[in-house]
Amino acid sequence: MMTWGADQPQWGERFTRNMVSAETNLPDQWNAGRLDSRTGRIDLATTQNVRWVAPLGEAVHGTPVVAEGRVLVGSNGSQSMRPQLRGDIGVLTCLDEKTGELLWELAVPKLIEIRYADWHGVGISSIPVVSESKVYLMTNRGEVVCLDLFGLKNGNQGPYMDEARHAVEPGSEPIELNDKDADILWLTDLVEELGVQFHNAVNCSLLIDGDLIYACTGNGTDWTHRRVMNPAAPTLVVLDKNSGKVLAQDDFRLGPNVVHGQWSSPTLGVVNGRKLIFQGTGNGYMFAVDALSEEAAEKARTTGEITKLNTVWKFNGHPLAQKQEVVPLEFFHDTRSYEVIGNPVFQDGRIYVVFTQEMFHNIPNGWLLCLDATKTGDTTRSGGLIWAYEGISSSSSTVAVADGLVYIADGSGRLHCVDQETGKPYWVQPLGSAVWGSPLVADGKVYIGTTRRTFFVFRHGKEMELISRTAVPGGIHSSITAANETLFVPMFGAIYAVEKK
Repeated sequence: MMTWGADQPQWGERFTRNMVSAETNLPDQWNAGRLDSRTGRIDLATTQNVRWVAPLGEAVHGTPVVAEGRVLVGSNGSQSMRPQLRGDIGVLTCLDEKTGELLWELAVPKLIEIRYADWHGVGISSIPVVSESKVYLMTNRGEVVCLDLFGLKNGNQGPYMDEARHAVEPGSEPIELNDKDADILWLTDLVEELGVQFHNAVNCSLLIDGDLIYACTGNGTDWTHRRVMNPAAPTLVVLDKNSGKVLAQDDFRLGPNVVHGQWSSPTLGVVNGRKLIFQGTGNGYMFAVDALSEEAAEKARTTGEITKLNTVWKFNGHPLAQKQEVVPLEFFHDTRSYEVIGNPVFQDGRIYVVFTQEMFHNIPNGWLLCLDATKTGDTTRSGGLIWAYEGISSSSSTVAVADGLVYIADGSGRLHCVDQETGKPYWVQPLGSAVWGSPLVADGKVYIGTTRRTFFVFRHGKEMELISRTAVPGGIHSSITAANETLFVPMFGAIYAVEKK
């Protein structure tokens, strides 16, 4: 199926991760409607500017992507199409873009072999990416999977043929497949193959560049928060897009130096003709590595040996690192160390990224940094920092950079607008509750949702102007997607397709 408009097949702007969309004719306001007590669903007749509403799991931490007439979003299993599978599992739901009809779902059993690796009720929080009618995703079990965008409706394409057993816990009876099940083309288990031991959740949105996939493994601490379970496991890996074979991994040498988990996703940028991959890590660093060359990739395919990525520069984002050479890491729940949770955004030779204390445990501090991506070596105190904005709290947000402005949200429930060149704030607006997702700039507006069931629309600009505020039936813990003149708004329990009627 060909696309008919501006799809949004991956997280943020292509490669750069910038939360800006070129979509126009988007709504200024809408009404989420009322629940019909007889059906348990939203009554569309009571909504405004809503095309459809589709049920999702009771916890939704994934951001939707839109491609080839389909909407894909991850959640947990409370609304799985199969009652026997419902519960604490991961689900990737594929919906018809025009109607919201369920086309197929991928059900992934909970990972119980590693304590607290797959946190209760989270489900699939990774954001899929669609390329050439295939879906690439990291599951809640730490698997990188390639799926047929059309599910099993067009047959089981293979080479992977064990979907019936993959959908249930190891040792359980396989399910009976139908045409509303996912078709797994290949699967690479990073836990099994590389010894990755992630913490709480796998969150990476895969980055596809040609025939290569870049993935953050999520390797982190054990359930006590005191030690890294496998210090030898990599943070950043490269896989072959067509087979899932692991071709390369980082040379960061983090070892035991991860504060909690690793939830940031890789970003790509070209600096002075040199293609770089940027990765934030769980020890509070930003790394830049050379993208894997075609020659090196082909050699790894042929020999089977995993090559090492060349580190070009690194930057320590702990505030004390700007003044002193050694900053010891702290561990356990009340750590005061810093990490990178949101995604780095590349724009015009610069990286915009938040270095943050532990948002999940309510440790309060964070700061937004603008880094020079053209440097080499350890740039922490050698010109890597262009400016810093210290006005935010701890944050898992990714920035939106548009028209000389940078927008960022934080865990204290505030939306910040700062100058792109200086980092000086233009305005800060309280939103009433925590924000876990990222602001989206589109059609001259800024869209953002909060965990306390509120959706905001602001005017994009140097002066704060609230356009509308909408009460919604579920907390919004992820980001809004704009595609084909429609906003796709995920929340706990449902996803809305909102359009200007």
